[in-house]
Amino acid sequence: MRSKKPPMSASTIVLQVVMVIVALIFLAPFYFLLVNSVKSLGDIMVDAANWPTAFHFDNYSKAWEMTRFPEAFTNSIIITVISNLIIAMLSAMAAYRMVRSNTRFNRIVFMLFVSAMVIPFQSIMIPLLQVINFLGVNNSIVGLILSYLGLGIPLSVFLFHGFVKGIPLEIEEAATVDGASPFRVFGRIVLPMLKPMMVTVIILNCLWVWNDYLLPSLILQSPELRTIPLATFAFFGQYSKQWDMALPALVLGITPIIIFFLSLQKYIVEGVAAGSVKG
Repeated sequence: MRSKKPPMSASTIVLQVVMVIVALIFLAPFYFLLVNSVKSLGDIMVDAANWPTAFHFDNYSKAWEMTRFPEAFTNSIIITVISNLIIAMLSAMAAYRMVRSNTRFNRIVFMLFVSAMVIPFQSIMIPLLQVINFLGVNNSIVGLILSYLGLGIPLSVFLFHGFVKGIPLEIEEAATVDGASPFRVFGRIVLPMLKPMMVTVIILNCLWVWNDYLLPSLILQSPELRTIPLATFAFFGQYSKQWDMALPALVLGITPIIIFFLSLQKYIVEGVAAGSVKG
C-alpha cells in the first residue's frame, strides 16, 4: 500500500502562505506593467489597476517606431555582449594569476579590487567623465564599454578569486609536466572548470549593463547611440508623461533580459554557492 504523507505542520502552512503573499507582492508591478501597456492614456490615468475596457495592442507598434527599437536594441546588444565577454575573460585571468602567484604585490592588488567594490559611483562620476573626455571617447560606445569594464571587473575578480581556490593544483602541475604552457593550462584546463562562475558573472553583469540608465545618459548624447533605457526615458518629459507609449516600450525592453535570466538562472545559485564553499 502507498504510504500516506504526514500532514503539514501549522508552521509550514503559515510559511507557505507568507511565501505566496510575498510572491504576489513582487509580481504586482508586472501586472500593472502588462495591463496598462494595452490601455489608452485616458484609461491609465482614470484607474491603473482596472482590467482594460479595450485592448490597444497598437501601443506596441507605435512604441516600436517612436523609440526606433531595432536601433536601440542593437546598441544595447553590442554594449552588453562586448562588455560582458571582456569583463569575464579579464577577471578570470586576473583572479587565476592572483591565486596561483600569491605574492605580496598580488595580495595588495586583490585588496584594491575588493576596496573598489564599496566605492559609491556618485563619488567617481565626475572624475570618470573627465577621464573619458581626456581619452577622446566621449559620446561613443567604446567609451561606455571602457566605463563598464572599470566598474564591473572588481566584483567579477572577487567572485572568480574564491572559485579558483577550489581548483586542484595537481591537475595544472600534471599538464605543466607534460609540456603545456601557462596559457594552454589556463585555456584548456582551468577555463572549462570555471564555467559555473563564468556563467554567473555574465548573468549578473548582463542584468546590470542591459538595464543601466545613468552611465549611458552621462556618456551617450547622440540619438542614434541610445540604448533601450535611454530610448524609453524619452517618453517622460518635464510637463508630460506618455504612459501609454512608455509602458509598451518597457515591456519590449525587459522581455529579452527576462528570457535570458530565466533560461540561465540556475547557474547563479550554483556558481555563487560553489564559489563560497571553495573560497
